[in-house]
Amino acid sequence: MANFPTYDKTNAPAASVPLLEKTERAFGRLTGLAKAMAGAPGLLDVYQRAHAAFQATSFNKEELTVVWQAINVEHACHYCVPAHTGIANMMGVDAALTEALRTEAPLGDAKLEALRDFTLAMLRQRGLVSEDQLAAFYAAGYGPQQVLEVILGLSQKVMSNYVNHVAQTPVDEVFQKYAWEKTAPAAA
Repeated sequence: MANFPTYDKTNAPAASVPLLEKTERAFGRLTGLAKAMAGAPGLLDVYQRAHAAFQATSFNKEELTVVWQAINVEHACHYCVPAHTGIANMMGVDAALTEALRTEAPLGDAKLEALRDFTLAMLRQRGLVSEDQLAAFYAAGYGPQQVLEVILGLSQKVMSNYVNHVAQTPVDEVFQKYAWEKTAPAAA
């Protein structure tokens, strides 16, 4: 929304100030997302903890990127797709994987494709996945723990994607080179 309030350490609610300081320590700057979330200290706190918890799951850097970007792209998040493109680059994720996720193209790896398919099924079906969808996910090498971890990733991304939609969060300068707009999926 136009003129959605954003905050820094000078005007944020008192409970958000240490959370903003945590963001600055982690990223060397305040992110647009943190500035938007700071108006609700509980949201910023839970988001930061969910982010840290998701990074500590059994997923490797490619799998984390698949879950994050599958959700970001599905939600058409103008802020998170570029941000996670930059984060994937910093994590050393293959640029071809990142580009395939951004353009909804085939991933070239059956296990990662199964992870994207399952993540999108969980998102689109609001957790009401079928036995066949679970079986396909398990056949790819995942298990009940990863089902729960996908739910954690979904929870994290719902918070950030929805805030960015409402706040129309400007993409941070450092990620502007990865600007993105949703297009029609690539042909398989």
